[in-house]
Amino acid sequence: MTSTVSLSPVEGPAAWRGDVLSQSTEWIHQLSDAERTELEEVGRRFVADDPDLRTVTAADYPLTANGEHLREVSEQLDSGRGFILVRGLRTEEYGDTLAAAIFFVIGLHLGVPMKQNEVGDLLDHVIATSNLTMADGALPSRVRDRLPFHSDSSDVVALMCLRGAKAGGSSSLVSGATIYNEILRRRPDLAPLLFETWYWDWKAQDKDAPADYYTSPICSWVDGVFSSYAGAQMIELAQRYPDVPRLTEAQKELLALYDEVSQEEGLPIDMDFQPGDVQWLLNYAALHSRTSYEDFPEVERRRHLLRLWLRRDVGRPLVEGFGKNSVVQGRDSDRSDKEDVGRISHIASAAVPDMTWGL
Repeated sequence: MTSTVSLSPVEGPAAWRGDVLSQSTEWIHQLSDAERTELEEVGRRFVADDPDLRTVTAADYPLTANGEHLREVSEQLDSGRGFILVRGLRTEEYGDTLAAAIFFVIGLHLGVPMKQNEVGDLLDHVIATSNLTMADGALPSRVRDRLPFHSDSSDVVALMCLRGAKAGGSSSLVSGATIYNEILRRRPDLAPLLFETWYWDWKAQDKDAPADYYTSPICSWVDGVFSSYAGAQMIELAQRYPDVPRLTEAQKELLALYDEVSQEEGLPIDMDFQPGDVQWLLNYAALHSRTSYEDFPEVERRRHLLRLWLRRDVGRPLVEGFGKNSVVQGRDSDRSDKEDVGRISHIASAAVPDMTWGL
């Protein structure tokens, strides 16, 4: 495998602009009646079986009518724009338990679910449970703040909407390739820095991490495949460790430009989730964010998403040590080792988490 830092623009479907995509619905897969019916039937069997999430496999719950649906998701993740929104599940009719089961089963057919926190949750809740803000140290998934564009610690991140916000809370995506192209066009002198080694705060992302920090470039271009991994906040936080090299003025300038470009009007695409919507995103193709939002006062009506992290091994060429996922592979088993988070029944019972978390 040969790695080449190319200072030419990235071309292809992954180099998209939000103002162009938003003029069409090509990025939305509308479930057919047959696809939806099969998912609901398989989901009900999954709920009845209540299998151990740590050991269940896709082969245990085959999806034949959803062959085209799964192919389209896979193609968009691996060689397309890097994301797709799937619409058409009737979650408001059958509730959170069945919705979670359907979401998990589809995930099994697209990758291996990964732990998302220190207690080993394979399905995590994205719901505001704190009156604090990220500046106060609250988890990003537990606040109503606008989130900066970033990459997660997995190959694929997926979100299912159970309930939307009263106002705001749009999911925002931006193409990593398009950000790179804009930086290359505006500041070709800074663009090569994207392929150099950067230091990222590991403890800030995982309090049980075996080291204070890890290293990764922001961009990878191997065998003609471009990938990105970004999050300026974690790079800046790593500066607190004395053995991490100080950021140069050029590096600081690049991080500021990267953040500016990612938020520039016309580049991101915003999605107003409807109940039942499922968003699949390849972390190497696009960055994600969320606008700030206002919630309903009633606990049961608050904005509530489910999140899956997947390891998807399709042989994507990456430079060695790219992203946090490459650091954690082999450190932990993919599935949870906690008894109380190994069942879909536990996930369902936590549909509205303890609202005192983080207070």
